[in-house]
Parts: sequence; structure tokens; C-alpha cells
Amino acid sequence: MGRLEGKVAYITGGARGMGAELARTFAAEGADIVISDICENIDTVRYDLGTKDELEAVAEEVRSLGRRCVAEVADVRSQKQLDAVTAKALQDFGKIDIVCANAGIHGVAKFTTMTEQQWDDLLGVNLTGIWKTAKSTAPSMIERQSGCFIITASVSAREPLPEYAHYTTAKHGVIGLARSLGVELGPDNVRVNTILPGPIDTYLNDNPVNRDWAAGFKGATTEDMHAAIRNWHNLRGRGALPAKAVANAALYLASDEAEHVHGAELVVDAGHLLLPGFNHSPVQPEGYPRRPNEGYNPYAD
Repeated sequence: MGRLEGKVAYITGGARGMGAELARTFAAEGADIVISDICENIDTVRYDLGTKDELEAVAEEVRSLGRRCVAEVADVRSQKQLDAVTAKALQDFGKIDIVCANAGIHGVAKFTTMTEQQWDDLLGVNLTGIWKTAKSTAPSMIERQSGCFIITASVSAREPLPEYAHYTTAKHGVIGLARSLGVELGPDNVRVNTILPGPIDTYLNDNPVNRDWAAGFKGATTEDMHAAIRNWHNLRGRGALPAKAVANAALYLASDEAEHVHGAELVVDAGHLLLPGFNHSPVQPEGYPRRPNEGYNPYAD
């Protein structure tokens, strides 16, 4: 018997990456699954987002494990679309036990040159989308006096990075929102916890633009990205962490083993936040030899 036998889990951003791994992991432990994703690109995001074909492929993987799956296209910035997914889930499964508010996008820009659309899109998905997901799903949990929210934040919820004002703001806001949800939902026996991942080995990081950004030079390979990220971690030999690392943390929080865990902020970062400060862009003395393309930033193009 699986750790989530008889449960129903709804996962946003489920077409690939961490969302897809959450769906597979939860299904393997006995849960029926609801996944949603926007399934179209956002103009201010410099890499391709998940597709409807990818969403359906994840649904087929879930079904191959003997579990039921609802897969719907929905933008977390749209309350109407989220409400439709929730209604479909309740119609088909009768309940939602677990919500993984996982949908997120990435971007880099100086705050002085960032456009309003860049700011609005990133906060709309990464922060407001969590509020709207909770608004949609919490009422049925309150009615049943049972449920669990697992919210994807980031180590950026605890530290700033340069050219990350919108992302850092959103992730700091996620922690504040999660704490507020926890205070309100705790008396209804609905648990709320967050996961703070470091860099994860998904397409969000392993795409041409973000490989160059992580490595700091043009034409970076996947291994260049991992090599750069090894500077980020305290545990030996870790590049970008597997999505399974986040899914395993979420599995614990979703299971009965965590029935008394509420308001936790579980860090999955190979010890990054243990490290002392590091100047990512020190001023070098005149004449210091530079690597070809060193300091390249694809977001400055």
C-alpha cells in the first residue's frame, strides 16, 4: 500500500519539470492525480514553456501506474480557468486532498530596465497564481476539514540575487502568503507547508538562455551549467539537483508521516544556504586576464 493510497493530488505546472515529477511520484504512491499547465508561451519568458502534448504524456504516465488522471490546460493567472479545473477534479474524484502550487517561471532583468509586463507576468504566475490556486481549492478542504497545501518557493525566498528583483520579491511573497494561509487554514485541519529548492535539473535551468546565464558565457553546455552550479552547493559534487529531490520532500509533506507538520519551510538546496556570502561579480584589477565571453549575460541582449 502506497503512502498516498486513496488520496487525490492537484499539481499546477504539471506538464514537465518538478510538476511532472510530483505527478509521477505521487501516483506511484497511490494517489489519483489532477495536473494543469498553461501550455503556451509567455512573451516575457525567454524559454519555451510546457506544451499540451507534454501535459498529456505525463497523464499517460500516471495512468500507466494504475492511477486516474485529469489533465487540463489552465493559466494560474486566471481564476476562471483554475476554478474550472477544481470543479472538474471534484466532479471526477469527489475531493482534493493535496494541492501542490508549483507553477512558476524564471526571468532575469535589472530593476531599472525591467518592463512592467516582465514584472506583472512573473509575479502573476509565481505569487498571485498561488493565491488564486488556494482560493479555488481551499473551500472544499475547509468543508471536509482536511487537506494539505505544498507550495513551491525557492532559496530566493531567503536571499537576493542581482537582476532578480521580481523573482526575489515573488518568492519572498510566497513565504508570507504561505504563512498567512497556514494561520487561516490551520483551525480547519488544512496543513500548509513550503519547499525552498535550489537550482533543479529541469528545462527551466537547462535551456540555451539559462545555461549561458548560469555559466556566465555564451554557448554554455549542460555540463557547463552543472559545473557553475557546483559553486552554489555545500554538499560535494552536486550540480543542478534532480527533480526527484523536490518530489521526495513533497511526498513526505503530503503523507500521514507529516500529519503534525504545519508552517514548515523545507529547504532542498544541498546546503547552499549554509554557505557564507559570495560576490558574484567582483571588480578585478586592470590587466586581469579574462576568459573569452566571460561575464556574458543573455538577458542583456
